[in-house]
Amino acid sequence: MGAAIAHIEGIALWAPTLPGWDLARDAFRGEGPSAAPPARRPSPELLPAAERRRAPDTVALALEVATHAVAQSGRHADELLSVFTSAHGDLAITDYACRMLASTPLLISPTKFHNSVHNAASGYWGIATGCLQASSAVSAFECSFAAGLLEALTQCAADEQPVLLVGYDIEATGALASTNDSRGLLAVALVIAPQRSARTCAVLEWSLAAQATARIPLRSEAALPLATNAMSDALPLFEALARGSDEAGRRFAMPLSPTLALQVCLSDLV
Repeated sequence: MGAAIAHIEGIALWAPTLPGWDLARDAFRGEGPSAAPPARRPSPELLPAAERRRAPDTVALALEVATHAVAQSGRHADELLSVFTSAHGDLAITDYACRMLASTPLLISPTKFHNSVHNAASGYWGIATGCLQASSAVSAFECSFAAGLLEALTQCAADEQPVLLVGYDIEATGALASTNDSRGLLAVALVIAPQRSARTCAVLEWSLAAQATARIPLRSEAALPLATNAMSDALPLFEALARGSDEAGRRFAMPLSPTLALQVCLSDLV
């Protein structure tokens, strides 16, 4: 397919060692340290206090980065289409549900049950912001960020509307850790728009290619500890965004499957 263009207006990242995009951007450039000691999970201010306490890690991460990306974009949350992507969803709750179903199914927590669905973070976002725009939940195992990015870019181009993309994954626990190798906490978010605006901080040219491609190696010391998280395929793009004008014109391919890749080129970075 021919190349299409999207404009990035908002960027956010959260991990215990990089709790916020400003800190992550400096660390990815080699201009600042990672957080020490690591930060605790974020507490999303969008939610009432009781909901903040009950929200699982996946929801807390997703709402944290979504809030900051939207604020940077200068847009209103309730006007944005959204795509939420996670390789595994909330593995801790899934492990809990499996154990309870195998032992005492009548005692399973209703709250944990409704938090176990893959689109829980999307639901919390819609309720917290009052957003009635369409929202998608995507999963593609180790290619989940690339798949979510493709979905967001496609919606942005097809509907000619700005789109919020949120990617997040947490640590695998229990028996599921033997098949789902994810460590730590990591969440990222972008707001992309079809047209340039005063908030545009990077332009992304993208296309699909029918080819196999290797995973992109990480370039910064700060990103390496996050490589074991299932959302780590987002990190090369965020490293490039952090490096700004030094990355203008850089092209790379993100694997979508063994035979398909998402090709992107960044330009006009500020």
